[in-house]
Amino acid sequence: MSTAGPNAAQAKIEAKQLRAEREARGELISHSRSLELVAQRHGYRDWNTFSAAICDRAPAGWSVGAAVRGRFRGQPITARLLAIERVRPGWYRVSLKLDEPVDVVSFESFSNMRQRITAVLGPAGASREKTSDGQPHLVLQL
Repeated sequence: MSTAGPNAAQAKIEAKQLRAEREARGELISHSRSLELVAQRHGYRDWNTFSAAICDRAPAGWSVGAAVRGRFRGQPITARLLAIERVRPGWYRVSLKLDEPVDVVSFESFSNMRQRITAVLGPAGASREKTSDGQPHLVLQL
């Protein structure tokens, strides 16, 4: 799985930043124009070609054995990526081995420490499943 260059979510963030930079200089461009410029910046003719080329690409740094950072149930984590599998465009099943176990229970009278996690993460690096306060169970930095 190629990790050279951005994935689709990262490219869209790059386009949004480019648009904001241009707007700060007084140059108004549309979002679609900023997408086209980002595609050209990465050596592609247009956004459609670029998007097709990167749609299966995992976020940069997401490769087996890579060190990753993020949050699991609101707690900061560092981990090693044990496995990554594309589930559908933009969504990946990842297995992690945490550097330090985290307690997944918020109840004071007992705890449950976890050191391995498997979850499906979307384009923003977050799981669809959420805690009772609406936060994703797992979020990895892109």
